[in-house]
Amino acid sequence: MHFEQAMNKHLYRPATFTACAALATGMMAGQSRAEETQTLPTVTVTSRGKNLIGTADAASEGTVASEQLVNRPLLRPAEVLETVPGLIVTQHSGDGKANQYFLRGFNLDHGSDFATSVMGMPVNMVSHGHGQGYMDLNFLIPELVGSLRYRKGMYAAEDGDFATTGSARIDYKRQLATPFAEATFGAHDYRRALLAGSVNANGQRDGGGPTVLGALELATNDGPWDQPEHLRKANGVVRLSDGTARDGYALTAMAYRATWTATEHVPVGAIERGEIGRYGALAPTDGGETHRASLSGEWARSHGDGQTRASAYVIDYGLNLFSNPSGFINGPQGDQHEQADHRRVFGGQASRSWVLGPAGRETEATLGVQLRHDRIGTLGLYDTVERQRTETVREDRVRQTMLGLYGEAKTQWSPWLRSTAGLRLDEVRARVTPTGGADNMANGGSVQGHQASPKLGVVLGPFDTLGKSEFYANWGRGFHSNDMRGATSAVDPVPPLVHATGSEVGMRALPLPGWNTSLTLWQMNLSSELVFVGDEGVTEPKGASRRVGLEWSNDWQVNRWLLVDGDLAWSRARFREAADGGGTRVPNAIPLTASLAISADNHGQWFGGLRWRYIGSYALEETGTQKSASSWTANLKVGYRATPQLQFTLDVLNLFDRRANDIEYWGAACTRGQRANDPSCNSGNGFDDRLVHPMEPRTLRLSMRASF
Repeated sequence: MHFEQAMNKHLYRPATFTACAALATGMMAGQSRAEETQTLPTVTVTSRGKNLIGTADAASEGTVASEQLVNRPLLRPAEVLETVPGLIVTQHSGDGKANQYFLRGFNLDHGSDFATSVMGMPVNMVSHGHGQGYMDLNFLIPELVGSLRYRKGMYAAEDGDFATTGSARIDYKRQLATPFAEATFGAHDYRRALLAGSVNANGQRDGGGPTVLGALELATNDGPWDQPEHLRKANGVVRLSDGTARDGYALTAMAYRATWTATEHVPVGAIERGEIGRYGALAPTDGGETHRASLSGEWARSHGDGQTRASAYVIDYGLNLFSNPSGFINGPQGDQHEQADHRRVFGGQASRSWVLGPAGRETEATLGVQLRHDRIGTLGLYDTVERQRTETVREDRVRQTMLGLYGEAKTQWSPWLRSTAGLRLDEVRARVTPTGGADNMANGGSVQGHQASPKLGVVLGPFDTLGKSEFYANWGRGFHSNDMRGATSAVDPVPPLVHATGSEVGMRALPLPGWNTSLTLWQMNLSSELVFVGDEGVTEPKGASRRVGLEWSNDWQVNRWLLVDGDLAWSRARFREAADGGGTRVPNAIPLTASLAISADNHGQWFGGLRWRYIGSYALEETGTQKSASSWTANLKVGYRATPQLQFTLDVLNLFDRRANDIEYWGAACTRGQRANDPSCNSGNGFDDRLVHPMEPRTLRLSMRASF
């Protein structure tokens, strides 16, 4: 029996999820009688900005501890990244596809200018079948996240490809306080079961020695769509570790697979004319299947004069994505196409740091090397009808290698002055071999590119003003790579590496006990913009662009059980030269975002969190004539600990049932009705319209967790 059939037949029956819940309840009951005298665990909510004065290199960097995620209501796994101030996560298709990301006036599409890694493994995919830098985080298990370290801008020598707006490094926990089983039930056939636990070599749940952590996640979801999503997801993790991230090692095996049917973004006109409902679709067979399996190892050792770190990984990845974003422009059979990507990724990195100089004026010097090799066996684009291939548009085989060398020196010149100077050297080499497509066989070949990226930062402080404060100035050069099929095109090839320069000034302060606030003024120049084309469902390189922005981030630890965090981000994005239509606005660049979150845990029976998010109106095309609607939404989590071993949580997503859109684009489309009745569609032309993917309505999800 095939894996997909086994999942559908056994793993996703309602009885399976019910059995998990019953098993968890039974095991809990047996233990609770023996542990009636136990007290409830103490939970401390931790802020993003804690302890960064005196250690941060920029006003816009930060860390997120696992405690901050415990009480955060999440619609999607990738919303873990919304703990990064100003970063927005949405979706314009099915939940098995990578999310849309927005930060610093960028429509990052699926990750083109923001680099993310999980346990040292890159998530962004180069020369990807759907979009450059494709960053699918649906394999993430939020309950296992131990820390998230983020940077904005391109000021760290450690950050390479795609880290123009910033980067995030996510690490899983090495052990859990107690094993647990959790079952979640919600509307639209949403079901999720999660089993997780850890044990060390001595058979204990904590303590010294090697520790094994394991987790298994199964989930289904139909969503609110008229066409059920039929999401089927299986996810597993096994991790062997000893010591800490600074002194120890970890070996991690992960496996993830998902299948789904998608409701793509649709023309607003089709909804207004009544051709489809608000949650309707133009095509019945969009969607796809994807998998990601990986094996990674990390090792670190502290020395008297510094630290040595090394890691390596291998990833097996695949995606078959069926999309029809424009409806029926090309004929009554529809415009569906398949994008296929099957590859293996090999890589690793190593670094060594030394502490040099006399006490009070030390320099921490770091040298590092990073290597990544992608062996893409199938990289294809096909015309399809109901997921059956009718024509090969193009098919290629790609071998791509990226090598990065970097050095960095952090010097404490005086108690109130420190600096960071770095240099990064990157080289990419690729060979593209056409294997299909009548108009593709003249493309391909070998290409290489180089870039030197200097970095510089200065920190003044800390000073005893506003409680305590520091002031920062940063400048740097970075890049994102282009799809190597475009770099080896026989007509109008694009450069393999696209450089960017950016700078920012900022400050961080502690005006009141527990209140961390930071303010950042930044600007960035990019030599070639990647813009998402709604009616094509792909990204295209455009002209050079310039952005400026202002960010204000706040975390207030009111007391040991209450945390309030709020962020405000404004930006302005413009092309250097006007587009064909005469405009200079960068489409889908959100100019204003805001968020406010409250997380509370009184260390007793009740706990919870509330988060509000605002997205301002943004231009849909270069002139700014067509704009999206602004939107806001709120999510709520309420939890109750019945016993030390049993807790219940209720997530209310889109608390006020706002009728807003997750995403809006501007592009051409043709519905079935227009195809039948309007000559314009019959001549192969669509109608420009707003293409929208509606936000999900108010949704309730009830979870039960039993700890053992």
